[in-house]
Amino acid sequence: MTHSNGPGDRARGPGDCPEAVAREIADAVESLTSLWSRAAQEATLRPSAPQLRALRALQSAPGVNLTALAERLNVGLPTASRLCDRLEAAGLLERVLHPSRRREVQLSLTTHGLHVLTDVAERRRRLLVAVLEAMDPAARAALSLGMQAFGAAQETPRPHRGGTSRG
Repeated sequence: MTHSNGPGDRARGPGDCPEAVAREIADAVESLTSLWSRAAQEATLRPSAPQLRALRALQSAPGVNLTALAERLNVGLPTASRLCDRLEAAGLLERVLHPSRRREVQLSLTTHGLHVLTDVAERRRRLLVAVLEAMDPAARAALSLGMQAFGAAQETPRPHRGGTSRG
């Protein structure tokens, strides 16, 4: 897109306006979220998004207690407890007394819980591959490069932009 507002203005490329790019990314994330949800709903067992988040958290940190899981999910203890009740009833989660702290309960995925996570991840991968295969190879390469740059920028500490003073 080219904007000409006066002398000295330059042609602007599609990546020059962070606001416009942010809107495009938001639309793409909505599309990806829909694809992610569809993959979960096509699975043999249809876990909700919060249930999948909890299962993934338990996969990455097996044996955490309820407080740690609630913190990882950024939810309150009652919400995490109800979520665990449902996952346990579905056979996806087990609660085991901590070996050295008798009052603490450890949470872990069951084999069935791990199978559900693997199933959903594979369905998501297949749907994503199908979309990526429909893209032009150059656009696919640009997307990959852009995602790498986005990840790197997100991890890079940025100075606070509160003021306009230059030191």
